[in-house]
Amino acid sequence: MRPTAADTLKSSRKPPRSVLVALFGALVPLLAALTLLAPPAAARTEAVPTATLTEVTGFGANPSNLQMYVYVPAAVTAHPAVVVAVHYCGGSGPAMYSGTEYASLADQLGFIVVYPSVTRASKCFDVSSPQALHRDGGSDPVGIKSMVDWVATTYSADTSRVFALGISSGAMMTNVLLGDYPDVFAAGAAFAGVPFGCFATTDGSEWNTACANGTVIQTPQQWGDLVRGADPGYTGRRPRMQLWHGTADDTLRYPNFGEEIKQWTNVLGVSQTPAATDTPATGWTRTRYGATGDQPPVEAISLQGVTHNLYTYGMGARVLTFFGLDSGSAPQPPAGACKVTVTTNAWNTGLTASVTLTNTGTGTVNGWQLGFTLPTGQTITNGWGATYAPASGTVTATNASYDGTIAPNASVTIGYQANHAGNSAAPTAYTLNGTVCTVG
Repeated sequence: MRPTAADTLKSSRKPPRSVLVALFGALVPLLAALTLLAPPAAARTEAVPTATLTEVTGFGANPSNLQMYVYVPAAVTAHPAVVVAVHYCGGSGPAMYSGTEYASLADQLGFIVVYPSVTRASKCFDVSSPQALHRDGGSDPVGIKSMVDWVATTYSADTSRVFALGISSGAMMTNVLLGDYPDVFAAGAAFAGVPFGCFATTDGSEWNTACANGTVIQTPQQWGDLVRGADPGYTGRRPRMQLWHGTADDTLRYPNFGEEIKQWTNVLGVSQTPAATDTPATGWTRTRYGATGDQPPVEAISLQGVTHNLYTYGMGARVLTFFGLDSGSAPQPPAGACKVTVTTNAWNTGLTASVTLTNTGTGTVNGWQLGFTLPTGQTITNGWGATYAPASGTVTATNASYDGTIAPNASVTIGYQANHAGNSAAPTAYTLNGTVCTVG
């Protein structure tokens, strides 16, 4: 009996068992080889190009629609540390990337930098709503935590070495992140911020005038309770905190600095009496609480006469020292030789001065403060290339964001305009980061 068309079709759909066994046997080693050769799924589908700022989308829970930017250095280490760099009001992740030195420090040390970016109109982070001030409350801290989780998963990051730092609104967010997620962050650094919970509002406003003006004063216990209340079930170790503030800050006034110290010494269970006090740079007073080394529980740096715009290049290296990411070295501004040349142009009651600072030492200057004393009757009214404070008497000129690095034998030129009462002479002596310069 001849096979029918239907029988032939059945035969073509169902190869003999021996054929299937042979095919399967041949495929098994091939599939195994392909599995060994294929990159991990995360690296294949999620990793970003190295040595360039890249936006990442779809990184996880993000209730307030933040943007995530990430910088992965070409020489990223195995199980890298993660640094979250949080921008100021009106800023952005890309602005924080281009305006600070953390990407270049990442190139040197192999950590990954995350730059959160606000999309709301104010370009300020939410540090005031009830949602922001509680763990997993449904605002900006949740999105930033998702960014950290994304990096940890994608790059097998070391979750014991996750850090946050920020400027102004970003400093306030740094305080919030360390309060909301004490198990996530090992340490933080806040430049010109306020204590956790100080900016709290219940009317939807992003601004708290009383806090900004430095009139919200509480006991250390009250401040500490606000932090502990953000994650009330948490009993583990708390992140260390580094605080920076200028005494002439007229945006988030200087009393907030003392309140932050009260808060974090209480949270970390250490005395409010400094264990060590020193002057790492002209006009700076650094106090350390709970320990005297480079990584104390709390470190606070007060900048005499400096306004809200206090961040300058060179501070990033000090942050990494506090975080413990710089192999234990403690960078200080080089005390190498320097030379200052100054020319003035005077008229009836005014003058301009052009000051050229030359690094005559053998090491690169990373962040500088030039100290000098104006003759009696002179008052600075305008300046360029640096910030000047105070306007008369003993003045400190602090580098701008674009001229903080001076290579050996290189120079920067800055200048100022001043009123005078008859004496239009230039200062006769200068110091670079506390070291006397040659004047010529």
